[in-house]
Amino acid sequence: MKRIILTNAIELELPSTIKIHPVVNISRVYMYKDQVKDQKKGWLLLVVIKGEEKYKVEKILNKRKFRGKDRYLV
Repeated sequence: MKRIILTNAIELELPSTIKIHPVVNISRVYMYKDQVKDQKKGWLLLVVIKGEEKYKVEKILNKRKFRGKDRYLV
């Protein structure tokens, strides 16, 4: 956070590569939370099967419908 503009707006200090307006409503800003215990921080391993790139899933933790399609938490 760079500075408080109004009681409900703040100016963010952003890198030049991020192309958004730096002033946002405080309802859009929240405190950073550490990762969940035992959550892996690295990238998933990429597996190539019959010329197609796929990821190897260790475990499916949850499933939900989003806009008519299944979404998985792995």
